[in-house]
Amino acid sequence: MHSTIDNLQVLFEDNHLIVINKRVGDIVQGDITGDEPLSEVVKAYLAEKYNKPGKAFLGVVHRLDRPTSGLVVFAKTSKALERMNKLLREKSIEKTYWALVEGHPDANQGTLRHHLKKNPRNNRSTAYVKESQDTKLAVLHYKKLLDLDRYTLLEINLETGRHHQIRCQLAVIGHPIKGDLKYGSKRSNKDGGILLHARRIKFIHPVKKAEISLEASLPQSPLWQLCQAELLNRQGL
Repeated sequence: MHSTIDNLQVLFEDNHLIVINKRVGDIVQGDITGDEPLSEVVKAYLAEKYNKPGKAFLGVVHRLDRPTSGLVVFAKTSKALERMNKLLREKSIEKTYWALVEGHPDANQGTLRHHLKKNPRNNRSTAYVKESQDTKLAVLHYKKLLDLDRYTLLEINLETGRHHQIRCQLAVIGHPIKGDLKYGSKRSNKDGGILLHARRIKFIHPVKKAEISLEASLPQSPLWQLCQAELLNRQGL
């Protein structure tokens, strides 16, 4: 099920920003597929909600891969977009991801450092131990949240934001994300998605200067819901 103006999951909205919990399969911006992007769905939602003639302004602050889910921030004004872009450049936006990976990493937590090179022909990144021509440094930190029989739930924080960074780096250490055939997962998921979710985001509002901290609920797929139930059980809730 893709997002529409009727089922859009709006987590936050004011005069400057709107934050959406993206569904698996939503494409954030238009591409060669010609499928309606989430940005256009949000524009239509705003036009209908505020009865605005024509198309509303909407700036894409950052993107998520199509098969992933979770938090996506859009700017409703050019001023907000410019200031959010500045926060991104300054690495002042904290983003936390959850990934359900195949197998069980040996360490309960760790840091991965690779040099990634994007191949635009197959839309895939390759990781190298050493820096070489056209590579970019990629650094992420992870910790285990939950061990299941065949999978591990990881919490991930990025130092850098490279193309397919989380997907590529986890695959390199032998733990591809569940469903991510492009990076070595054994089998696909029914919805065609991968179990990577942009879970939390925190930043200082670009206009109001107050701290914004948001969390996106997990998709309704069985494995995600199993993770949630196990975590709640461990907390005694």
